[in-house]
Amino acid sequence: MDVAANALLAAGASPAMVHSLREVPEFTPRCDAVCVNVGTLSEGWLPSMRAAASAGRPWVLDPVAAGASEFRMEACLSLLALRPAVVRGNASEILALASRSLAAAASGADSTHDSGDALQDAKALARSTGAVIAVSGAVDYVTDGERVVGVSNGVAMMQKITATGCAATALIAAFLAVVEEPSDVMAVAACALAVFGLAGEIGMESGAKGPASLRMHLIDALYCLDEQTVTSRVKISLHS
Repeated sequence: MDVAANALLAAGASPAMVHSLREVPEFTPRCDAVCVNVGTLSEGWLPSMRAAASAGRPWVLDPVAAGASEFRMEACLSLLALRPAVVRGNASEILALASRSLAAAASGADSTHDSGDALQDAKALARSTGAVIAVSGAVDYVTDGERVVGVSNGVAMMQKITATGCAATALIAAFLAVVEEPSDVMAVAACALAVFGLAGEIGMESGAKGPASLRMHLIDALYCLDEQTVTSRVKISLHS
């Protein structure tokens, strides 16, 4: 939660890291968007996740290690049925969600597939659920089931920092929060991933020597980003 919360604060959002079922009815009316992350899944937290997802706010699902256990997969599928606006995961997570037959092969949160490997499954998942699906990797792919955009911002070392994926998902929720009646959720998700990847690039350029210093510089970069830097450096392309 630490990386995601600090990334959100740096980007100008105001996060509340809530997991108590009793607090959900009080917090969700004040929220403009919700991020549901199953990274620290427990039976006690699942009802809170479902309640938050059902509160009528746009919400984003991060199916961390969806195929690592049957409990985790069942939880993710039950949340998916509540119609998130966006699902963001690595290739292995999206493949596991799209095809339960792959669940046993997915061992944890690290991706063993390239994002391109999951593209067709991501499109099928988007069509069947109505959610925009974002697949993170060397190139991030975002699809609504018909259209596909690729986001090429980011650096490989970001994969060496625990919870950067979680922070990227949270940033998508933050972007949804500030767009009134988003007509194109896919564009919102792609922009959030591009900004997060760009912050990683700038973090490396700022003198990061390894994962620990990149984490610090990435959050600083998110805080310092300006419109000119974003518009001149984001790499978003439409794919056929």
